[in-house]
Amino acid sequence: MLTLFFVDDLPTTVGTKYEFANEDANHAIRVLRMQSGGYFNLSDGKGNWSHVEILEVHKKHLTVIVLESGFQEPLETTFTIIQAIPKGDRIKEAIELCTEGGADRIVMWKAARSIGKSDDKIDKLQNTAREASKQSRRFRIPAVVGVATTANIIDEIAKVDLAVVFHESATMKLSEVIVPGAKKIAIIIGPEGGLTDDEIDAFAAAGAKVALMGRPILRSAHAGLAALSAINTALSVW
Repeated sequence: MLTLFFVDDLPTTVGTKYEFANEDANHAIRVLRMQSGGYFNLSDGKGNWSHVEILEVHKKHLTVIVLESGFQEPLETTFTIIQAIPKGDRIKEAIELCTEGGADRIVMWKAARSIGKSDDKIDKLQNTAREASKQSRRFRIPAVVGVATTANIIDEIAKVDLAVVFHESATMKLSEVIVPGAKKIAIIIGPEGGLTDDEIDAFAAAGAKVALMGRPILRSAHAGLAALSAINTALSVW
């Protein structure tokens, strides 16, 4: 697939010349060594895209021409990942993996046993989702929101067709809690130290299903991608 870059002022009229001059353009020139006659895609991160050809390469920008443009409709099935804040760089890893797995929203949650902090990092984490969207060729950048409380998560559960909480003590497998035809799905991932009994009870009382994700216990930062893969497959989205 063609390299993807994001711009705020996406040109969409075929034949339009456009000066591509943001940080991505600098990367295209200095790192990717793009040349005249090359092709790539531009997007606004909201589903709109344009296929462009490079006309001229300058020191800090590219002059391109729009060859084709379009709009990618969102999928009928949408996923919200509710991620208990992991420690250190694992918070960035969680955002990258969930973005590459197709999450539409990523809610950072301050669980009782969360060690990491993200109160002052939401803008940086949104940029992480942007970069991961480029890597995975997504025309839609997921929203990163937070920091949410447990009460906020209970409100999130009420908005979806299926909410799944993963915990190693669960007696039901994921395949047993899937709701056929569910369109709005929330996946709740606990912290490294695990969910508290109070959190599990509160989410279950709000309507979430408590499920086991196989025998291996995954890192908190990795579980979101595994859950997205399993549920997308179970619902035949993939």
